[in-house]
Amino acid sequence: MDGLLKTPLFDAYREKAKIVDFAGWALPLYFEGIIPEHHAVRETAGLFDVTHMGEIVVSGKDAYEFLNKLLSNDLSTLTDYRVQYSLMLNRNGGTVDDVLVYRFSQDKYWVIVNAANRQKDYNWIREQAVGYEVSVNDLSDSIAQIALQGPKAADILNACGFDASEVRFFHFAENVRIHDRLCLISRSGYTGEDGFELYMEPMDAPAIWAYLLDIGSAFGLKPAGLGCRDTLRFEACLPLYGHELSEDITPFEAGLGRFVKLDKEDFIGKSALLEQIAGGLARKLTGFEMTDKGVPRSDYEVCKDGRQIGYVTTGYFSPTLKKNLGLALMDHDCTAPGTTIDVMIRGKALKAITVEIPFYTKKYKK
Repeated sequence: MDGLLKTPLFDAYREKAKIVDFAGWALPLYFEGIIPEHHAVRETAGLFDVTHMGEIVVSGKDAYEFLNKLLSNDLSTLTDYRVQYSLMLNRNGGTVDDVLVYRFSQDKYWVIVNAANRQKDYNWIREQAVGYEVSVNDLSDSIAQIALQGPKAADILNACGFDASEVRFFHFAENVRIHDRLCLISRSGYTGEDGFELYMEPMDAPAIWAYLLDIGSAFGLKPAGLGCRDTLRFEACLPLYGHELSEDITPFEAGLGRFVKLDKEDFIGKSALLEQIAGGLARKLTGFEMTDKGVPRSDYEVCKDGRQIGYVTTGYFSPTLKKNLGLALMDHDCTAPGTTIDVMIRGKALKAITVEIPFYTKKYKK
C-alpha cells in the first residue's frame, strides 16, 4: 500500500479489511465479505469510508449564475440546505462528471465529485469560472466523509442523539453533534436504500467511525467496503463514472435525461445535446438478464444476429435478486424490453434478454 493515499480511517481498519487501490487510494474492498456486507445494507445497515470523494466549494457573488451555466440541472429550484444531483458536461455533451450540489446560500455551494475525477473536475471548474466573480477551492483534504446506509440508518442516528427526521431526502444539516464532534449530515445515498453522509474534520473521523459501529451493533450495522458499494448501486442502476458515464457518453444515452433541463438558459453542452435529440439517439443504456449460465462483466461485447451492438458497462450476479444481470450501452433499436441478445463471455455467445431498469427499487420515506 506504499505510495497510495490513505484516509484518516485507514489505521482503524487496515488489519480488518482487504485493502485495494482505488483511484490512487488505499481503501477496503471488503471486511467480512462482499455478499454479507451487501445483505447487511439491504436488511440493516452498512458503514462506508468515502473520504476519497472530492468536495469543491464554489462561492462568491456569481456562484449561482456560474453553476447554473456549468451544470445540466436547474439550480433555480434548489433552496438553502438542499442537495441536487446534476451532470457537468463538456461542449460535446459528454459527461465530465456526475455530481451532487449542496446549497448553503445563493453565494455558496459545495460540489461533491468522484474521487477519480477530483483534479480533472477542479481544473475544469476553474477554467470555466473565468469571467465570473467566484472563488473555486478544493476542500477535499480538510474533510472526511462517512456514509451510513440501509433501512436501519435513521434508527442508528436517532440512537446517537440526532433526530434523523430533521434531514429529509436530499437535504442537509450543519453543526450536528455526533459523539461530541461537529458534523454536516446529508441524506441521499448510493445504494438504493435510505442513507446518510457525515462530513467532519479528518481528526474526528476515527472516533465517529468507532462510535457509529458501537451504537449500530445493536441494529446489525457492519463496516462495508467498495465491493458491496458497487453491487448495491448496480442493482439500483445508479451510474458509476467510467462505466455508465464518461466524456464520450451523454446523459441521454445513460438514461439520465431527467437531470438535464433543456428549457433553462444556456449551459455547457446544451447545443450538442439538442443536436443529438434532433438526430435521434443512436445508442442507449439498457438492462439485461442472462438466460444462459454466465456472469457478464464490464466491457464484454454485446451482439445480435452476429454483429456487435454494444458493450457491457457493469455486470454482476445480483446478491439480492439472485440473477446474473447487466447494464449495457447498446444500439437504440435493440433496447426494447424482451429483446434477445448475445453477451460474449470468454469467447462464447451466451443468451440474454433485455429488461426494464432499475433492477431493484426500495420504497422508503423521502
